[in-house]
Amino acid sequence: MSETGPAGGLGDAARPGTGEVTATVIVNAPAERVFAAFMNWEKQGEWIPFTKVRIVRGDGGEGSLVEAVTAIGPAALRDELEIIKVNAPYEVKVVHCGKVLRGPGSMRCTPMSGGRSQVVLHEWFHLPGGAVGKLAWPVLWPGSKLSFTSALKKFGRLVEEGRLP
Repeated sequence: MSETGPAGGLGDAARPGTGEVTATVIVNAPAERVFAAFMNWEKQGEWIPFTKVRIVRGDGGEGSLVEAVTAIGPAALRDELEIIKVNAPYEVKVVHCGKVLRGPGSMRCTPMSGGRSQVVLHEWFHLPGGAVGKLAWPVLWPGSKLSFTSALKKFGRLVEEGRLP
């Protein structure tokens, strides 16, 4: 994600932030199926709680802009992400480029023996609130890690049950 590559127009959002979160799950399905399910952006609301996802620009592949809105009651968080690189069925790289959520992320899908796949979701968010955000991150991180891991486990179950492509 260099400044001369596709992420170049995204400015500081393309650089890793200090809020780093990683989640991993093993899915009992081949990498091609797992990757196809992950790239089905508009179905992500089925495994990310309280979230609706839509493709704003493009076809969901490289150069596309995707919007995810997470809403609980009247409170809503809008996440915009640009799809920077797709290396199917192994990896997709994105840059969160909204007003609040900013920073690069990736999903890697590694084939394993027995038709299984390891999925690793890795995000590097810029923390809002400046110094206060950085001080709060050690308190917020466990909740972020738990929510990412829970969502990814649900994703894996839905793929294994054949409810996602």
